[in-house]
Amino acid sequence: MDLVDLITEKRFLGQEFLTWLWYKSEERGGSINLPGRGDVLVIFEKHMLLEYGEGNEQEKVICRGLQTELREARAGLALAKKPEQARLRLGWNDREFGVTLTAAVFEFRNIRLPKTVDMADEGDGPDHLEARLLERIGLFELLSNLVLELFGLFVDIRTSEQWPQELANVRAWITEGSQHLSH
Repeated sequence: MDLVDLITEKRFLGQEFLTWLWYKSEERGGSINLPGRGDVLVIFEKHMLLEYGEGNEQEKVICRGLQTELREARAGLALAKKPEQARLRLGWNDREFGVTLTAAVFEFRNIRLPKTVDMADEGDGPDHLEARLLERIGLFELLSNLVLELFGLFVDIRTSEQWPQELANVRAWITEGSQHLSH
């Protein structure tokens, strides 16, 4: 099996993760308790790409708008559409990140790192430039770790005896979302 076939075969896992993450983010008002780290802010923002169908029959739908308008995307889940890409805001401690996450390959796009010290305040010598670069690398590493730890939490639940109940909760959340749209 080549890499493309493997990605195609396993892409459901990333789509399930985005769906679960969206559900978990709304369960506690945007806060997910990450073991060993505490509460992490997870907010789905104004852009989501949904897929449905298989092979040549596959179609994509882009949902844009304010966070509250993502209810159309949520209703799409009830119609077997799967999230393939989502714009997220993640926060931990005093750091806040923006990232567009692609489900199939966990690709990070349009990354927004927290603000760092302004160069004008600290000078622009080689040591300062190196410090700024290292700080930005550290921030990217923190963002990457937050996403990987959230995915690890998902995998732990997905492979445990808790999964049937968690799946029932996600399905109830999807049904609730589609009913709100019809009213």
